[in-house]
Amino acid sequence: MDKIRGHEYQISLLIGEESRINCQLLESALSRSRYLTVAATAIDSAELLEAYKRTQPDVVVMSGALKDGTAAGFKAARELRNLSRSTRIVMLVEASQATLVLEAFRCGAHGIICRDESLDVLCQCVRKVYDGEVWANNEQMNYLIEAISETAPPFIVDAKGTNLLTKREQSLVQLVAEGRTNRDISRELNLSEHTVRNYLFRIFNKLGTSNRLELALYAIHQRENAHAVESNQP
Repeated sequence: MDKIRGHEYQISLLIGEESRINCQLLESALSRSRYLTVAATAIDSAELLEAYKRTQPDVVVMSGALKDGTAAGFKAARELRNLSRSTRIVMLVEASQATLVLEAFRCGAHGIICRDESLDVLCQCVRKVYDGEVWANNEQMNYLIEAISETAPPFIVDAKGTNLLTKREQSLVQLVAEGRTNRDISRELNLSEHTVRNYLFRIFNKLGTSNRLELALYAIHQRENAHAVESNQP
């Protein structure tokens, strides 16, 4: 059996698909891996949420389309994230289209997989997501960077509205969101590349992120939360 951090482990999964047949096929395929085990399957939002509460899986592998709607999976993903911020979700999408990819990320997915990918790639994705990483291919990452750079991210704040970053750090987040390299940022802010790297590490530590993609996702979620607050105001 594989080991992680010195301990034997198996990754427990919850599968969400729009039909029993699809659930059975995916369960059969994933169960062939020696480090994956399927705790439960579900075909609609209510069943998915109930199964999550009952089994507390390590990773949820789910489709954007469930039996109760073509976009029901995206809504269910948001509800799962509301249940637990530690929920790890791998979203299965029909195609690597910008709208689907961005909606999956906005709903809290940590991994995006197209259905034409191989089973080996899906297993790798699940393992990386379980380890706390974000999984996306280059095309999907570009969609994310483009979406972030359309408008400046809001000031990153905690639940009390207190700014978590300094103005300089916030400026650096914006440049990262625009897809700038460390060299570009060093020239823009008149800093050495070493200082830029130190700023990035400091930002990662403050926000609990570990790379540029996770930082971009964090900014997206901040923007979504800010828009939700604004829309609820009278």
